[in-house]
Amino acid sequence: MSFFYVFDISASAMRAESVRMNVTASNMANADSVVSSAGDAYRARQPVFQAVLDSAFTGEFGQSGRPQVGGVEVAGVVESQAPLRREYRPASPHADDEGYVFLPNVNVVEEMANMIAASRNYQSNVEVFNASKQMVQQTLNLGQ
Repeated sequence: MSFFYVFDISASAMRAESVRMNVTASNMANADSVVSSAGDAYRARQPVFQAVLDSAFTGEFGQSGRPQVGGVEVAGVVESQAPLRREYRPASPHADDEGYVFLPNVNVVEEMANMIAASRNYQSNVEVFNASKQMVQQTLNLGQ
């Protein structure tokens, strides 16, 4: 395996964490949206990560046509099955016949923790990327 594959692996993790941050931001943006029926309510979403194995073992190639050497990819985004919140707000224009409104099943505290974790993972991968870049530069300078 080439030393340069470290860049591909680190970049795959940064892409995955970027998706995680975007999904979390969407959840937080919709945390207080109000609707009159459970079917129309926003449901929290979570990305599902999947490990990418070394192509020496799987024989698969990436989108670039180069062998995949490992890393992570987003397999999909799933909706939470947690129950929606139902609140009594008879003055709301979105209230149903009984005076209740439906709110998303988004827990803002969990989403904030998710955002912090995604941000730190992204930062860690930037550090890996930069450390690898420095090592390559130092290796090139050995020949001078």
